[in-house]
Amino acid sequence: MPLEFWNSVLFVDESKYNVFGSDGKQMVWRKPNSELEMKILAPSVEHGGGSQMVLGCMSAVGVGNSHFIDGMMDKYKYLDILKQNLKQSAEKMLILSHYKLYQDDPKHNAHICRLWALYHCPQVIKTAAQSPDLNPIKNIWDHLNNRIRKFKIYSKNEL
Repeated sequence: MPLEFWNSVLFVDESKYNVFGSDGKQMVWRKPNSELEMKILAPSVEHGGGSQMVLGCMSAVGVGNSHFIDGMMDKYKYLDILKQNLKQSAEKMLILSHYKLYQDDPKHNAHICRLWALYHCPQVIKTAAQSPDLNPIKNIWDHLNNRIRKFKIYSKNEL
């Protein structure tokens, strides 16, 4: 694909930020019989201390609106966020008339979301369910997560 094609692609994705560490398993390498040493022990918080989901978009031109998501994200909530933010972001980036929407999460491809995009987006890039992740906004989420981890955060509001 020529470079001009990618200049007007609007990448959409969401990311979750935990108040206190990971909500998944954490692997630790240790020597035998050292599991109770203070340097091995990691503090924890019941129920992870909370989290905040953020949905955002970006293109080669810049970054669009960010939307903080309360509760679980489903296709209905995702559609509402698109309606509120997508065109506004494309307009801000000066690509409203010719942007191409790139979204790769299964809830983004729900029937009502695809139908809305068909009538409201100039073009939608189709992605396979198990395709390699080409979405560059993942790099922004990773950078943001690294910046957040430099601070001591005690509540969801501080995120």
